[in-house]
Amino acid sequence: MTINCNGKLIDLSSPKVMGILNITPDSFFDGGNYSSDKELLVQTEKMLNEGATFIDVGAYSSRPNAEHISEDEELKRLLPTLKLLIKNFSEIMISVDTFRSNIAKKSVEVGACMINDISGGTLDKDMFKIIGELQVPYILMHIKGTPQNMQKKPTYDNVVQDVMHYFAEKIKELRQEKVNDIILDVGFGFGKTLEHNYELLKKLSHFKTFELPILTGVSRKSMLYNLLDTSAKEALNATSVANTIALQNETTILRVHDVKEAMETIKIVEQVS
Repeated sequence: MTINCNGKLIDLSSPKVMGILNITPDSFFDGGNYSSDKELLVQTEKMLNEGATFIDVGAYSSRPNAEHISEDEELKRLLPTLKLLIKNFSEIMISVDTFRSNIAKKSVEVGACMINDISGGTLDKDMFKIIGELQVPYILMHIKGTPQNMQKKPTYDNVVQDVMHYFAEKIKELRQEKVNDIILDVGFGFGKTLEHNYELLKKLSHFKTFELPILTGVSRKSMLYNLLDTSAKEALNATSVANTIALQNETTILRVHDVKEAMETIKIVEQVS
């Protein structure tokens, strides 16, 4: 199983790590940590040296109840960062975390190689068409609602079956737009209760029926620290445990804040599989 990133084929037969680089002032864990060029470069170099294959850059905070910002504001945060990273790390493979098709287009034009859309195309009707035109890998995430309202009593008939049905419909639409590389993300914490999140984690391998790579993003999320009555800051160990379960259930890409620990998790799981 491979995906094409800027002409480079990435083999996903062994799991890869995607390092998170939030350039938002209000992200739930690291908001505001990387506000200068130097801080951005130091953190990116650290994640690449620790083994990250991809760097996922986000300029719009999608945590529950996050402030909605304009497209202009998102671009103003994002484009200078992309140019800075590409200038300093020539081989870097950047994923851009956005639900706006125009931002996806502009990001790829300056050198990003993948789009990570938390909305699965539901917040911008042109997204699938633009991805088809750009011919870049697309992370198709499941969400119920928007970041502003998604955690207000989300309900499902059967969360695993409902998310599978959602993927089946969206994959069909993406294929009609000639999108080749699709990566699935069940969207932990995006319109799900604690119970929904753990049901999806337990049954993640069910999604292999689509024969597409699976990305898991549970890093330091509330599904971990609320269960343990701690905080995002204290949730690194819990993240490693959840990532282990995800890997044992066919996850291909781990999206994380802590690359070194994720790489160690992969190495151990591969040793016993």
